[in-house]
Amino acid sequence: MFYIILYFIIISLIAIIITITDKYKAIHHKWRISESALLIVSALGGGAAMYVTMLIIRHKTQKLKFMLGIPLIIVLELIIVLLVLNYVC
Repeated sequence: MFYIILYFIIISLIAIIITITDKYKAIHHKWRISESALLIVSALGGGAAMYVTMLIIRHKTQKLKFMLGIPLIIVLELIIVLLVLNYVC
């Protein structure tokens, strides 16, 4: 259980860092982090942290792909976790 929590802490920190980095690069007209990379990190468990970070720094909030996609990913992940916990217990 410790390693699962550690994993989610690490993936959440990665999600926060790449979201802030992409916003910085957008402001400074530099090479950006791809949308697919952002969505992959979200799907790997960093969705909640990425979504909150996006709202705080107002990054990609105009993109429907992110404003609907990331919450959908979060809901699907929660369903999977509940199914796994129900199966294990």
